[in-house]
Amino acid sequence: MRDKPTLRIPLGILGLLAALAVYALLVAKASDLIADLPVLVQTPIYIVLGTIWLLPLKRFLIWMETGSWRIPPNE
Repeated sequence: MRDKPTLRIPLGILGLLAALAVYALLVAKASDLIADLPVLVQTPIYIVLGTIWLLPLKRFLIWMETGSWRIPPNE
């Protein structure tokens, strides 16, 4: 646990919001291409695009708490 507050958490939240906004804009731009596909093809594409942003989230949250990108060893 931290003894002193750090700027990592507020900066991390702002960075996360900015990254998600950029990702959302990219998906919105891609939706023009995806809209021409049949619905049964669109569905898995949107499921993948809707969950792919979760992949780096764990390490990002660990960095916000510990300052390290790696998972800390058990204490």
